[in-house]
Amino acid sequence: DRWTRQEQMAFFINAYNAFTIELILTAWPRIDSIRDLGSLLRSPWRRPFFTLLGARRHLAWGEHGQWRPRSGAPRVHAAVTRPATGCPALRPEPFVAARLDAQLDDSMRRFLADRTRNRISGGRLEVSAIFRWYRADFEQGRDGVHGVEGFLARYADALTDVPRERVDLQERTLRVTYLPYDWSLNARGR
Repeated sequence: DRWTRQEQMAFFINAYNAFTIELILTAWPRIDSIRDLGSLLRSPWRRPFFTLLGARRHLAWGEHGQWRPRSGAPRVHAAVTRPATGCPALRPEPFVAARLDAQLDDSMRRFLADRTRNRISGGRLEVSAIFRWYRADFEQGRDGVHGVEGFLARYADALTDVPRERVDLQERTLRVTYLPYDWSLNARGR
């Protein structure tokens, strides 16, 4: 409780990422997706398997009870792993409070610059399903923007190198569509 918001955020993002990887490793290499670890009655995100802050926890507790509510910034969606090919790449370093804002921004820029996950094609802005699933996080006006389109316009330089497309993004004239999400594990060699 004495930690700053930035310290808490860095802690919960790092913990979520580490525990997600731990969950995958409990069944690796016998699974193709994190979803293989769930059942009809319980998703893998609701499966208690780790202890944190003195209690048994699950990944949904981390996401919906900790890092999303504490962040106040939709950029956090590019910081956490959902161990899937469609997910933003995991940073090769831990998040730290002193650089958290820069790390979140860099993670979002890297994610948006990945043309397999976000791109402009045929006059449309095709983006990850993450932007649809968490649309409410972007619509709350966090980070000083309103809506998915406003958020993406802010990152026009990461989404395209074409000047005209950047203008279209900033003017919000491109129709936004959501790409299918690839839930296969993002392991090397796959």
